[in-house]
Amino acid sequence: MGGNHSHKPPVFDENEEVNFDHFQILRAIGKGSFGKVCIVQKRDTKKMYAMKYMNKQKCIERDEVRNVFRELQIMQGLEHPFLVNLWYSFQDEEDMFMVVDLLLGGDLRYHLQQNVHFTEGTVKLYICELALALEYLQRYHIIHRDIKPDNILLDEHGHVHITDFNIATVVKGAERASSMAGTKPYMAPEVFQVYMDGGPGYSYPVDWWSLGVTAYELLRGWRPYEIHSATPIDEILNMFKVERVHYSSTWCKGMVALLRKLLTKDPESRLSSLRDIQSVPYLADMNWDAVFEKALMPGFVPNKGRLNCDPTFELEEMILESKPLHKKKKRLAKNRSRDGTKDSCPLNGHLQQCLETVRKEFIIFNREKLRRQQGQGSQLLDTDSRAGGQAQSKLQDGCNNNLLTHTCTRGCSS
Repeated sequence: MGGNHSHKPPVFDENEEVNFDHFQILRAIGKGSFGKVCIVQKRDTKKMYAMKYMNKQKCIERDEVRNVFRELQIMQGLEHPFLVNLWYSFQDEEDMFMVVDLLLGGDLRYHLQQNVHFTEGTVKLYICELALALEYLQRYHIIHRDIKPDNILLDEHGHVHITDFNIATVVKGAERASSMAGTKPYMAPEVFQVYMDGGPGYSYPVDWWSLGVTAYELLRGWRPYEIHSATPIDEILNMFKVERVHYSSTWCKGMVALLRKLLTKDPESRLSSLRDIQSVPYLADMNWDAVFEKALMPGFVPNKGRLNCDPTFELEEMILESKPLHKKKKRLAKNRSRDGTKDSCPLNGHLQQCLETVRKEFIIFNREKLRRQQGQGSQLLDTDSRAGGQAQSKLQDGCNNNLLTHTCTRGCSS
């Protein structure tokens, strides 16, 4: 998948917007509901990143553009050691691109499928690292809504990072969320309850329930409740009422007590903040500054000699993809020349209108440039959070729900 190799790094104008040509494509490593992911190297700095790319036309047809834009708005305002952080976003005629931290340790789902045995000590550290990330998101009024092994990536040393903000939401003050969102086996009881009887809504505790389900699954190999994507909601609510969670007799009492408090059905009684977590006796010996600094070594370190992902992603991109990324430059040049001839085949009016709206509304972001402008060097938090505040205010005033309403009614469904 790689492009042309050159010994001399190219020089780009630092005022020029970052675009596809600034990166060398190395290989495909994954795909999700919203697009595909590949490893890239920035040609001038030689830094490695993961690049997620989403086909505009497909996003419009599947009514997913709002979610992509919401994810971009949220991520441009965040930076934390236990998140997958956004570095650049840009677009071309075909795709929207997000360039993020490259984490080569694979996701926790992959390692579960490889029958990795996660020790209590390892899971204990994961819980602490993820608790710091969730506390940080709460500070920005963000509910992630999809914490699960698939969305937790490991770096090369084995530390965890939360990814995938495409169904995250922002709540102000005492506001509550009410939409059905998430992955069923990891969703808290109150999310299903809102759907069934329009209850009071839900808030940050849903992410801590998902953390509890994830920690249980890592330790045991299966989840505390036998819930699948096809399980009816009334059946799920009945499960919560009548079934008891079984904890392994081999786990220490402290871990069981912690999991019980995370898997408490009443959100008001559930552990749902960093302060709550830090007050648990099992975690009394934890050095939280060392956790934040990644100074504590995880018990599981991914294999550095291999890519911790399914190798078929690369084959699919090379063989099955109708518009492979490594042929993009030639393809776009051909399309542009064809657009000027009689042979060009115009898209239907509604789709064309939607594509134009996406082009205008897309959020271009460059963290490297932002840092330069702020004279910030490698410092992460203070002024960056001000930039984040701007993104959050856009989200809070409802822009994330109305990005396409001016020209594309019905959410750009074609």
